Amino acid sequence: MTITVAGTKKEYEDGLTVDKLVTLENVEMPDYVTVTINDNIIEHDDFAGTELKTGDSVEFLYFMGGGC
Repeated sequence: MTITVAGTKKEYEDGLTVDKLVTLENVEMPDYVTVTINDNIIEHDDFAGTELKTGDSVEFLYFMGGGC
């Protein structure tokens, strides 16, 4: 299947879960990453049970605190 990961089209086998994708993509700080599929936020607890489909667009986001 073809999905878009961080703006790049990539080929993966069918049945790929968000959890597996995070591992395959060597995502930094996987415990703190927010994942969106087609602009919908996926809950961290749902990574293992959320299967990707052809045409999905996945982004990895990190929210940082800070300020003056």
